[in-house]
Amino acid sequence: MTGSPLGGNVARTTSHKVVIPFYAYAAASFLAATVLLLLSADAFTGHWFQPHILAITHLMALGWATMIILGASHQLVPVLIENDLYSNMLARTSFLLTGTGIPLLVYGFHVFDLGWPAQVGGSLVLGGLLAFISNIAISIAKSKRENVHAVFVFTATIWLLLTVSLGLALLFNFTSSLLPRDSLHYLSLHAHLGVVGWFLLLVLGVGSRLIPMFLISKYNEPRVLWAVFILVNVALVLYGGFFLFGFAPALNLIPAALVLAGLLLFANYCRKAYIERIRKKVDDQMRTSLLAVALLLLPTLVLIVLIVALLITTGAQANVVLLYGFTIFFGWLTAIILGMTFKTLPFIVWNKVYRHRAAL
Repeated sequence: MTGSPLGGNVARTTSHKVVIPFYAYAAASFLAATVLLLLSADAFTGHWFQPHILAITHLMALGWATMIILGASHQLVPVLIENDLYSNMLARTSFLLTGTGIPLLVYGFHVFDLGWPAQVGGSLVLGGLLAFISNIAISIAKSKRENVHAVFVFTATIWLLLTVSLGLALLFNFTSSLLPRDSLHYLSLHAHLGVVGWFLLLVLGVGSRLIPMFLISKYNEPRVLWAVFILVNVALVLYGGFFLFGFAPALNLIPAALVLAGLLLFANYCRKAYIERIRKKVDDQMRTSLLAVALLLLPTLVLIVLIVALLITTGAQANVVLLYGFTIFFGWLTAIILGMTFKTLPFIVWNKVYRHRAAL
């Protein structure tokens, strides 16, 4: 008997023609980012605010991580909400706009031309993400099933919108006085809204569904996930408030501790799902994903070190900032994306080949 690897209703899937281009684009971006990293090694011995580092960071954040997440979301959100994706046309529009904007934005950073190339690229990326967010929001609204995983995804898209909107404002602020202070002042806010609000929150929401699913685990405790959701979002709101109102930097240890507490709860959730699994043999893809859960703790610990460094010294800040960013994009985020991709991509291929048979 031919069955779906994700075990859901076959109708709750999205055409591979919509999803695969995102995966291909993300893979090409990951390759390009590693090549740029190899060619720009000297840049990582200095300050973090350099054209090549900015280009690599945004290529990893948008071209690699965000594009593959957008593609996977078009496939996985219908499974989470047990309803079809609202519009394939919006999905294609999202790919076209975002995929066109990213190279322009990265080029602008690489040559440090923050005029029209970066601004047009950033505007296209924002347009593409608005198409994605609209598609996901309408899909969830039309669904009759509400669950914590869908709330994670939707909330993450709101943080994504705030992140990209702020990023675009920072671009225009380089050439005109759009914000009260210079763009460098707001970069840490921009970065943490994206890393914690978009990437981390979405990984927690989707991972808490996929990891037990692929382990074939009986464990399910929504209250733990709601606690994780509250901890991370309260941390984001507190950090944003502390930043905008100019509170003492030492207070940033509070949101960092809340995020760490949320990650520990999530790690324990995954541990219990692992213990109560029905499938005793764990494949290599799941091992990679579970390792990435452990790696989630590393950037948080580095962040705490960074906050302490900011309070007691100025000499080690640049190196710690580079370490923080590197452990995020080339560490836990890449590890969990690779692990989940090697599990979800076969489902997309299965859907392409066997969908018409399973529908009989």
